[in-house]
Order: sequence, then C-alpha cells, then structure tokens
Amino acid sequence: MATPQLVTSSVAGELEANGIAVLPDLLRPDQLRSMQEAFSLVLKRLRWNDFDGYEKTERHRHMVQNVLTLDQGFVDLALHPVVKATLREYVGLGVELVEAKGWLSLPTNEDFHGWHGDKWYDQTKAQGIPREVKLALYLTDVRSGAFCYVKGTHQKIHPRPYRTEEVRQLPGSKLVEVTGPAGTVVLFDTSGIHRQAMPILEPRHAVFLNYHDPSVPLQQEDVVYYRYHPLILNAAFLGDLGPEDYRILGFGNKTNYVPNFERAPRHETFQRGLASVFDAKLRLDTLSQRVRARLRKMRRR
Repeated sequence: MATPQLVTSSVAGELEANGIAVLPDLLRPDQLRSMQEAFSLVLKRLRWNDFDGYEKTERHRHMVQNVLTLDQGFVDLALHPVVKATLREYVGLGVELVEAKGWLSLPTNEDFHGWHGDKWYDQTKAQGIPREVKLALYLTDVRSGAFCYVKGTHQKIHPRPYRTEEVRQLPGSKLVEVTGPAGTVVLFDTSGIHRQAMPILEPRHAVFLNYHDPSVPLQQEDVVYYRYHPLILNAAFLGDLGPEDYRILGFGNKTNYVPNFERAPRHETFQRGLASVFDAKLRLDTLSQRVRARLRKMRRR
C-alpha cells in the first residue's frame, strides 16, 4: 500500500499537470452510508418556516447548504489527511475551506449549466490566477450528468464562461467525464474548463467543498451575495481537531465576515403572499382547536 506522503505527492502532481485528480476510495462504506442518509433527509422538502430542507434558486437543482452540519463524515472528508496535504502543496499554506454545499441535479435534457471556469476572485486586484480547488463527492452512482473537465486548461487564463464551439476545438483526448459509483471523490482546479454533462437521466446527489486562500480579494458579485461567509459548523462533529484543522475551517478568521449582513430579497411580493396565507392557516388552526375543545366539553355534560 502506498504511503500517505506518496499518495499526496501523486495527487498534487496530477493537479499540477492536468488540473484534476480522481480519488475513488477515500471514504469507508459506513461513512458513505451515513452521509447519504443525512443528505437525502434534507432533500425531502423545501426549507420552510421551522422545517429544515433544501433551497431552490433554479429549476433543475435543489441546493443543500452547510453540509458540515449534517454528518461527521463530511467534516472527516474535508479534513482527510490526503486532502489537507494535497491542498497545502498545491494551493499553499494559507488554504482554507470556504464553502461546503451540495445539490440534487434533477433529470433534464435542458443544457442549463454550460462550460466555464469558476469566477470567484477580483481579477483587477488579484496577482496572476489564484489557485482554488474544489472537492466533488458523488453520493449516488453517476452514469449520466457526470462531472466533465478539460485537462490542462487550468491556470492558463482568468476563468470565464465558454461556448460549446470553443471547447470542441480542444483535443478530445483532454476531456475527462467522471462517471462512477457513490463515494467517488474528485479534486479539481476550478480555473480549468468544466461543466456537468448533459443530459441528466437520473437524479444526482453531489457535494462540493471549496478551498482557496481567503486573503485573495473576492469578485463583487460574491461580496454582495455573501457567498464565502464563515463556515456554519456543528459542535458535535468538532471534538477531535488539531490546530491545523481549526485553521482550515477558518476558526477566528473574519476576513470575509460581514456584520449584520442582509441579502436583498428576490421574490418579496411572493414571500409576503405566502406568509399571509400561512398566517391565515394558523388562525384557522387556532379556531379549529377552540371549536373541538368546546365540543368535547359539551359531550361531557
């Protein structure tokens, strides 16, 4: 069996050369089962009032935020020794986990998620192309709608959207489509050209953990949205951490913390309408309880 140091060097070398590395056996079967159950539970319903659930921002995806609060396995994966060592080597000593979320991709033939490199930093202020790595984890078997990456396109130009015609001009041998069983893990440099393949023939559960140096200035779009806010964690999963783990999870780092942040509402009229309907239902429930109580009293007489 390869030593952790050799595995780390191999993975970091793949990232350096190709921008992508696939790690099929990073999780134990019991870890994967527990993570699958916790993730699926959130997808049972849309988040509403005092019910937790998924968020809906587009038609084809159900978003699951803050996955580090769901199960110990997500924290263990984020801080896996091979992952940490690879990121130190590839991104640098200032690397932190800055986002932890996943989603259910719904079956569709619609091309809604085109080729792109991830835009996240202020390209007018950053020096060169800052390194950002995402860890992708499949929680379901993936035979369609797989993650696709064009090897060797990382760290070349500032990330942007790409037309399909542009990608077709690149050598086909550079295209990687990562199908695989649940538990497949992929590390990739987000500046490289990538997308989710189409069509999506069956539902896909996937988690994405995002790592970069938080001292890099963010693009204004992400500042306004407060995308890379400090992580939301579950204290029950943090009992066996060391100083480096605390740093990677951003303990005490307020670089991208915004006091009293309030996101601008997008569907305010619709939300007020739903709130009014829900208030009316609660009043009806209260009235029904009073009527039933009075009927019970009448029957006792």
